[in-house]
Amino acid sequence: MASGWASDDAVNQQIESTIADAIDHARNQLALGAESAEYCEECGEEIPEARRKAINGVRFCVACQTERDKEMQKTFSLYNRRGSKDSQLR
Repeated sequence: MASGWASDDAVNQQIESTIADAIDHARNQLALGAESAEYCEECGEEIPEARRKAINGVRFCVACQTERDKEMQKTFSLYNRRGSKDSQLR
């Protein structure tokens, strides 16, 4: 049962849209076809061969990538603003 101007499927649409945004963001972060670095661009430590083979175009060691991901998480929110009440008033 829908209330107000929201359709019956509004929650599912918002969830699907949030997931699609996260996938688009992740795809944009990939370095497709790029050669992996042998040494971390941040700290200079050697990147293990298994990591270089597993992730195409890897530029950072696990520790530095983890820190970068934490910083990105602060700036990139998975909150979908398209699903806000204001967007339903159009």
